[in-house]
Amino acid sequence: MRQIGNRQSTIGNDMTYRNRFQSGLTMLTGLFLLAALFAILLYAVTPETPAARGPILLASFIAILIGSMLCILFLLRWLLRPYHQLVGEAQRASVADQMLKSQDEAEFVLETFQSVVAQLQEQRKELEQLSAEARERANSAERFSERIVASLPSGLIAFDGAGLSMAINTPGRTLLEVDGRALGESYEQLLRAHAELASMIGDCLQNGTLYRRTEIEAVSPNGRLRRLGATVAPIELPPERGPRGALCLLTDITEVTELREQLALKNNLESLGEMSAGLAHEFKNAIATLQGYAQLLQSLELNDKAQAAAASLLNEVRNLSTMVTAFLNFARPQPLQLEQVSVSEVIADCATELEPLFQESKVKLVVDSQESLQVRADERMLRLALLNLMRNGAEAISEEKTERSVFVRTAREGDPEWAVIEIRDTGSGIPLAQLQKIFIPFFTTKAKGHGVGLALTHRIISEHGGTLTAANAPNGGAIFTIRLPL
Repeated sequence: MRQIGNRQSTIGNDMTYRNRFQSGLTMLTGLFLLAALFAILLYAVTPETPAARGPILLASFIAILIGSMLCILFLLRWLLRPYHQLVGEAQRASVADQMLKSQDEAEFVLETFQSVVAQLQEQRKELEQLSAEARERANSAERFSERIVASLPSGLIAFDGAGLSMAINTPGRTLLEVDGRALGESYEQLLRAHAELASMIGDCLQNGTLYRRTEIEAVSPNGRLRRLGATVAPIELPPERGPRGALCLLTDITEVTELREQLALKNNLESLGEMSAGLAHEFKNAIATLQGYAQLLQSLELNDKAQAAAASLLNEVRNLSTMVTAFLNFARPQPLQLEQVSVSEVIADCATELEPLFQESKVKLVVDSQESLQVRADERMLRLALLNLMRNGAEAISEEKTERSVFVRTAREGDPEWAVIEIRDTGSGIPLAQLQKIFIPFFTTKAKGHGVGLALTHRIISEHGGTLTAANAPNGGAIFTIRLPL
């Protein structure tokens, strides 16, 4: 406040001094002009003799000389006024160590301004340091933001107002299966394999629509159906980026969805089993009676036509008995007898049992198993599950297929480790609309199937604490994958 008051006082003094100087200079100029005019008039009216005009000319010269000197003095004073102001400011300036005023004003002013320049340089260094710290904080904040985006477990993709990708982290590249050249691409090109997600991004960019935890489906290159949870929200951008952008968060919820569906399927199957076990038992009794009558007819002396009819009746009754037995095994599960089982030995037994079927179907069985892979399982039930899957693989290859093979592969995967058994055929694959139905009891696409085999296999693997999934192979055919805990 004191500095402001001193500055205002200095400004007031400057204005007063300027007004006084201008007034004095005006008066001096006027007097000088009047004197010159008077000298001219006096010179004009005096006789034209040297004796008369000599004194007048001398007086005029002296007057003009004095006036010029006064004007020069006023001009010098005006020119030296900034110097006097600097001296006054220097006298009032506070310098370190209370510098003593030198007898020489020029030296004093020079020392004062050297001190001021030194202070200004120190302040400039402080400002440069503050600016550098501010830049470092900004760079640190930017790097921190980049690390946060990169370390997110969910996929993150940002688009500008023109629909071009601005940022995409590693999980986002993995989920969308794109390479490092994804930046700068339009959302239509980037999401060409995910039409539903591209439509959501376009709607958000145009209308600002917010999508929360929307479930979408995508097919991976290996033919596996994946479920993605997508959240799409509008974001404000700098003017050069457009009026509004879009931020997309993606999460792979395939495993969660599969577990949810498996739990729902398990509950439905338990309810169905409890309800239908009694009915199946009654069917079993009736079928046993029909089989007895059919065998009785065969024992009678009948003509050839009647004997053929009785044989056909007995064969159909046996088929019906087999189906009811399988249904009873499915509806009334038996306790597991767990023990250490060699997976390669179980697969070898299944291959031996199914060898006639593979030879008749002209299908080649290729087995790639690890000899040391063992799981804790019920060998009889695991064998039944593998028999169903390998048999289905052979039956899924139609006659017009030139490549006729079923591949069985085992491996260890994951942390903690799981035993993985993969059965792949070279058939026509499974339509996407049926992938979620193949494990439902009595659902079948075979002319002679009854739809219990895959449902029973799924229940067996679930009882062992594992999972059974189905997908389509990239080159055609179906892949059934069993995962059992080690």
